[in-house]
Amino acid sequence: MECQNSLFSLPNGQHYLNCAYMSPLLKSVEAAGIAGLKRKAVPACVSPTDFFDPAEELRLAFAQLIHTSAERVALIPAVSYGMGIATHNLPLQAEHNVVIPGEEFPSNVYPWMERCRQTGATLQIINRPQEESTPGKVWNTRFLEAINPNTAVVALSSIHWTDGTLFDLEQIGQRARDVGALFIVDGTQSVGALPFDFEQLKPDLLVCAGYKWLLGPYQYSFAAVGDRLLDGEPFEYNWINRKDSQNFSDLINYQSAYQPGARRFDAGERSNFIMIPMLLAALKQISAWGVDRIQHYCATLGEGLTHMLEGTPYTIAPTHERAAHLFGVRIANAAQIPAILEELRRRDVYVSQRSASIRVSPHVYNTQADISALAEALRAAALRAAVG
Repeated sequence: MECQNSLFSLPNGQHYLNCAYMSPLLKSVEAAGIAGLKRKAVPACVSPTDFFDPAEELRLAFAQLIHTSAERVALIPAVSYGMGIATHNLPLQAEHNVVIPGEEFPSNVYPWMERCRQTGATLQIINRPQEESTPGKVWNTRFLEAINPNTAVVALSSIHWTDGTLFDLEQIGQRARDVGALFIVDGTQSVGALPFDFEQLKPDLLVCAGYKWLLGPYQYSFAAVGDRLLDGEPFEYNWINRKDSQNFSDLINYQSAYQPGARRFDAGERSNFIMIPMLLAALKQISAWGVDRIQHYCATLGEGLTHMLEGTPYTIAPTHERAAHLFGVRIANAAQIPAILEELRRRDVYVSQRSASIRVSPHVYNTQADISALAEALRAAALRAAVG
């Protein structure tokens, strides 16, 4: 794959290596949003089918991206909303435990903290190993060992959001099923940039925000629901997820039955006439590129960074332990990171601090020049810190 920068509206000279924070918009996505805005400005142009058909097209596009059926996909506003599908339907008890990684993203922590508080269950946090030559391998081993017959839920990100550590989802999911625990994955930081096969991994719930690696707008997300939750009780009772809601002339013929599959979990007002066309345009472009090619492009970009940082205080995890599209650059004294980021911003290089990691997240709009600019800025920041 060649660089796709021309398809975006990023400023010339800006080194934006921060897609894990928020993706820029493709020009096609921006155009779709403007067209949707103009259409909404003239409501007579909006027909009853517009509440349903575009949503179904979007549902199918996401299902194809993760290799599952559209019947499993719900349209939701946020990861926290999707986690509610599980917390609302899980009969957690005091003898149970919920296993999550340390420093997990809050939207996959607070729901379990609250359910554990309500029920007396134990929230078991498996922290990132320190001072290990292969921290990812050790972390995966400890995570698997923590899952036991009292485990009711195993919930984790597909890769760690702070530094891209790869979790062995296949083994972890199998272990969860072996003990009868729900297996819940937050795919926000990988789906769209790293291949994900729902049918192979068999999570009970996959939740994914749309504004990062799906290149879409903010406040639109997806949930893919496995068999054990598919007939669960939604926690929002809106009109559009009920049977025959397409019949606008008979909406007061109230229904107890839901729309088929995961549609019962769709959020109210899911038929957003602006955001759905935007996200659909983004998913079509991702599909055209191919997720595996996106990952390979990012791997090619980052392969020289370790060499560029030789002789500096920075370290990067080995490539087999992390994703290529999101990885952490670490320094022994994490207190220096804010000053390092300030130096990077002065040079128009954009990354993030997440915990004790400088998180770097390139995409297909980046070039080797962006990686070189990052390396130069990191070296300059280290030199400034050493002198100062």
